[in-house]
Amino acid sequence: MSRQGTQPMTSPTILRARIMASLAAVLALSGCLGGGKVPAQLLNLTPASAPAAGGVASGNTDSALAVVDIDAPRKLDVLRLPVVSGGASVTYLKDAQWVEKPARLFERLVSDTIRAKGKRLVVSNTDLEDSAATRLSGTLLAMDYDAASGGVVVRYDAVLTTPDRKILTRRFESTVAGVAAKPVPVAEAMNRAANDVAAQVADWVG
Repeated sequence: MSRQGTQPMTSPTILRARIMASLAAVLALSGCLGGGKVPAQLLNLTPASAPAAGGVASGNTDSALAVVDIDAPRKLDVLRLPVVSGGASVTYLKDAQWVEKPARLFERLVSDTIRAKGKRLVVSNTDLEDSAATRLSGTLLAMDYDAASGGVVVRYDAVLTTPDRKILTRRFESTVAGVAAKPVPVAEAMNRAANDVAAQVADWVG
């Protein structure tokens, strides 16, 4: 005599609970990814001067420089592009999103710009950065669109620690005026201003 297998039936209540749990998981994932529609173009910083492909740099830890730990205030610790309009209010430019947090992008831009000058052995983003005798850090204070002036501003407070443990600080700033409040022109102006600041920093560290 054959036996026919049976399956327990799922009640409508249990089925609804499972559907709601699945939807909750999807919404939670959407929140982790920033939610909403991803912009057609993501903003990036690209160096005006970059190391040549195949270029070789050599030196020792006494002469090496590491660009590390560039910090940023909370308004820049996101993928959105801040719009300041005076006072304490901060909003974000519509449909503008960075590929990575601005401080990280700026850190790489500064590293590449210093490397391109060819006067320093830069060991940032490697296992050797902790052994570098000279370290450049600091805070990216602004990478904003200024609604009042219709322009962008990049402001960086640099901290340079030398091999003899001397600490030097300096503020760098660059602005580009007359920029329409749209992602593409703002991104282009921001890239120019960030490269200007990076070049100033490269000249400072030597």
